[in-house]
Amino acid sequence: MLFADVLDVLFEDNHLLGLNKPSGWPSAHFDGGDQTMDLVAKAYLKEKYDKPGNVFLGVVHRLDKSTSGCLLFARTSKAAARLSEQFREGAVEKVYYAVVEVGGNGIADMGTLEDWLWHDDDAHLVRVVEEDAPDAKHARLHYAVKASHGKRRLLELRPLTGRKHQLRVQLASRGYPIVGDAKYGSPHRLGNAIALHARSLSFLHPTTTEPITLTADIPRHWRGPFAHLLTGVR
Repeated sequence: MLFADVLDVLFEDNHLLGLNKPSGWPSAHFDGGDQTMDLVAKAYLKEKYDKPGNVFLGVVHRLDKSTSGCLLFARTSKAAARLSEQFREGAVEKVYYAVVEVGGNGIADMGTLEDWLWHDDDAHLVRVVEEDAPDAKHARLHYAVKASHGKRRLLELRPLTGRKHQLRVQLASRGYPIVGDAKYGSPHRLGNAIALHARSLSFLHPTTTEPITLTADIPRHWRGPFAHLLTGVR
């Protein structure tokens, strides 16, 4: 098996490795599961550069297993520390595409969603709660409707915070669950995926400070069910 054949590499140098993660794969081995993106990425680097011993790969952020798109790893400990700091400080611009079911009372063509979220460990999901609820965490995102067809909308999402399941629960709480997201109320299925794609990541290179933007193509399996929403979108 050539690991280069199974990875969609968006960016690679001595410090970074950016991949287009397919849905159905956990980001890192400590998320559980046998086949994980970090382990395959390590095998790819070991194979490509004929590296002996263990290969360093720093996990600086993650995507949910059912989400596809831009996933960034660090190839050195210095790069990992500097990238982690950018993510922690909100200096990384993240853009997602989501296809949602239309419900609720309707949303404007663009706007900002703000909520307080709480992780329900027993139910393994996140809930919208009151601001003064114990352990509540603030969540904020900008959104814009990019296309509409029937009972579905293609949204561009720009999260300003990085809470667990933030995009999924903030949309579902307003009656707009992401297609395929049964956990948060979607009645439809999309195989092992939900219709949430990390479209781009923009950050500063950890050693050169050059601005970099990674862009991940829309998954092929969106082309059939969402064709009317994707005109002009790669």
